[in-house]
Amino acid sequence: MQWGRIVRVLVAAILAVPPVAGALAAQEDDPLAALVEAWMASPHGDYRSPSFTHWNEDGEVPVECAACHSQPGFVDFLGADKSTPGKVDRPASINAPIGCASCHNAAARVLSSVRFPSGVRVEGLGDSAVCTVCHQGRLSGDAVAAATQALDADTVSADLSFMNIHYGVAAAVLHGGQVRGGYQYPGRTYVGRFQHVPSANTCAGCHDPHTTRVAIDGCLSCHRGVADVRDIRTRHADFDGDGNTAEGIHSEILGLHERLYGAMQAYASEVAGTPIGYAPDSFPYFFADSDGDGEISPDEAVFPNRYRRWTPRLLQAAYNFQMAAKDRGGFVHNPAYLLQLLHDSLQSLGERVEVNAADLQRP
Repeated sequence: MQWGRIVRVLVAAILAVPPVAGALAAQEDDPLAALVEAWMASPHGDYRSPSFTHWNEDGEVPVECAACHSQPGFVDFLGADKSTPGKVDRPASINAPIGCASCHNAAARVLSSVRFPSGVRVEGLGDSAVCTVCHQGRLSGDAVAAATQALDADTVSADLSFMNIHYGVAAAVLHGGQVRGGYQYPGRTYVGRFQHVPSANTCAGCHDPHTTRVAIDGCLSCHRGVADVRDIRTRHADFDGDGNTAEGIHSEILGLHERLYGAMQAYASEVAGTPIGYAPDSFPYFFADSDGDGEISPDEAVFPNRYRRWTPRLLQAAYNFQMAAKDRGGFVHNPAYLLQLLHDSLQSLGERVEVNAADLQRP
């Protein structure tokens, strides 16, 4: 790679000042400049994003976050800086988004296996390995099982708090039951890795590696008769119980997700003794619905008002609810796995509160 030239193009793009007069016009036909521009417009290159600025006041990205929230941390994790691969040795620089050097290095090129939070190592990932490092979440359902297994399912425990899988969990959803990203209920079986057609079976097969945008033309050329990828479905059962089997699988997941939320609210009020609500953009996401109106207001979505009346059954359902919420592309990555997790969570809550599950079908 022409690193010196890449740096000059990056600096010019960031500062919006051409290195020499007329250079920007010349870059219109420059493939390298086009790649840099595409990267800067992507989430990976957004140096203003909280993903890369959250630690600015601290002056460094901590070791436990550095691999995915700073390019130097990712390079450290890969061992591309001559350090031990598979771990981060030191805090990383702030304001350093995931850039060219993250993926275009010798260590990244040979990386082919990744260990998930469950401890399962997936081999043969090829080019998808570098994506998988960060897009797998930070917890697995095993952690939820370990935290709840010794407790009575419906007794509030002060030892429990919400367990968040984190963000960017596409790889955990994609590999399904193989890596146990979701909380998998005992006695139930779960699908493994979702296998798509060969041309759309890797991260870069669907996502442009620089912009991360999905190339949907190929989807619509195979799935005829739909104008939106969210309308695609290849399974025709009524998974969310609304009687509509013509809607896309995306809508089936949303419908079941909504039904699970309603059951969680009923359970929290009737069994845990305190109404619960969800605020998707406020940590730690689940709060006490202090006025009982079914909504979480900005005044309620504050850390001191975090939900604290967790039972094992409610925590297990909430973990799966959050996993589905944090993968907006889950309807493509592995719809059957998400539907199974949501279905089983709803069935579990239905053991204590009224849930009309007779009309639901499990994949």
